Amino acid sequence: MPHLTTVDKLAILADAAKYDASCASSGAQKRNSLATGGIGSTEGMGICHSYAPDGRCISLLKVLLTNYCQYDCLYCVNRISSNVQRARFGVSELAGLVMDFYKRNYIEGLFLSSGIIKSPDYTMEQMVSVARTLRDEHNFQGYIHVKTIPDAAPELLEAAGRYADRLSINVELPSRTSLSKLAPEKNASRIRQAMASVRLKLDEKKDRSRHPNPRAIKATGQSTQMIIGADASNDRKILTTSASLYAGYKLRRVYYSAFSPTPHPSSQLPPQPAPLRREHRLYQADWLLRFYGFDLEEIVAGGSKGMLDLEIDPKLAWALKHRERFPVDVNRAARSELLRVPGLGTRSVGAIIKARRHGALRLDDIARLTTSVAKVRPFIVARDWTPTHALESSGLRAQLAPPPVQGDLFV
Repeated sequence: MPHLTTVDKLAILADAAKYDASCASSGAQKRNSLATGGIGSTEGMGICHSYAPDGRCISLLKVLLTNYCQYDCLYCVNRISSNVQRARFGVSELAGLVMDFYKRNYIEGLFLSSGIIKSPDYTMEQMVSVARTLRDEHNFQGYIHVKTIPDAAPELLEAAGRYADRLSINVELPSRTSLSKLAPEKNASRIRQAMASVRLKLDEKKDRSRHPNPRAIKATGQSTQMIIGADASNDRKILTTSASLYAGYKLRRVYYSAFSPTPHPSSQLPPQPAPLRREHRLYQADWLLRFYGFDLEEIVAGGSKGMLDLEIDPKLAWALKHRERFPVDVNRAARSELLRVPGLGTRSVGAIIKARRHGALRLDDIARLTTSVAKVRPFIVARDWTPTHALESSGLRAQLAPPPVQGDLFV
């Protein structure tokens, strides 16, 4: 096999990491080089980007330590039976690359994942070594996210948390049955045990905040990812799994990744990718569960076979089914009522509540405080606005739904 340069490895391993969505950097503990005397900062981040091999400048280097993997997860392009070019970074090589990129202002941090080399423990040790080298040898104070390996020893997961700002442990699929079928080397119970172990360490960190332990976990939280459309799980099942994960492990985020067929796919997998719009609707539903006061049954009730409506967002779908709850008076309604108005986000609702303290709001005021007054208008009452028969109109759905988009052609 020909010798691979660092640039060759980057092209292979950055591309191999693109399927992992759980890399957002929001929630990191604030640090800057002025306070620490080190290099780098976590100030002003919050959005994950990835470094493309074509030279585009991004904010977070998203890369695998190696795309070699002993596991044979059928949905993964890096599975052992996949015929792809393999590469691997050395610990010092990758740490040096991160520092070079940071000093050139290409990135603000690192998202690190890996295939399984030799064993889960060995792989986790190598990933921890990258993070430790950055922190201890280069005094790097920027953002580090490590995707951990559930089968690794608990002390290795704890060690990763001492150097990383965020940890993620992917549940992979919504169903335990599907996981055992499509990823035979992975075990749903061990994944959740690893999540529970990290949660305990995070809880211990909060309990000891007044008496910090230098060896305590530094990470601010953990996240996970589910692949959508690789199995037969409907949206109800997916969101039920998400709700359980949020409640049981205090996750920062559940990420949803639409399944995309890999080269030489297994016959057990769908021949076509999952619709990206389905992924988008799941994110919207997830947001309603966490920030808008909706419960699961409200979101999925009335859907076809447990699936969300792909044509309109889930809040609008709920509002159209519950027209008796509208219109809502923006000058009198409680925050919980305003949050259920289609087109009003948490920031808009906060702005409305703040603004109405100084006087009754007109429709023009609402237009300035929202991004789409046309979507909001049929569902609200303002000082100078009352919808006439808009809520009774059979054409309201068509009026508010986005225009149809021609689908992809699969041959």
